Amino acid sequence: QVQLVESGGGLVQPGGSLTLSCVASGNIFRVPIMGWYRQAPGKERELLTFMTSGGVTNDADSAKGRFTISRDNAKNMVYLQMNSLKPEDTAVYYCYAQMDTGVLRPYWGRGTQVIVSS
Repeated sequence: QVQLVESGGGLVQPGGSLTLSCVASGNIFRVPIMGWYRQAPGKERELLTFMTSGGVTNDADSAKGRFTISRDNAKNMVYLQMNSLKPEDTAVYYCYAQMDTGVLRPYWGRGTQVIVSS
């Protein structure tokens, strides 16, 4: 079974940092794109950032300057380093990937909760 599993969410104080991780598992040939979305309470899911297997990144305005994406292609993992967190960063963070399992299609993780609060 092909799946994405996130980890690393939790409660952090404003100004703090957190690193999220996501691992893709299953019978996967390649993972052209891995990235992160988030969904805050009462809001639509928004794209934060993604990275191609070649290292090209695309960051939304909300991610620029504070969030950094990285990948370990050998392990099919993607990370999101989040710095200078604000209460408005409180959301469920979802891992996303375009994966080729014989058919290229999008996959989503179940999400990990991040709460920024004092």
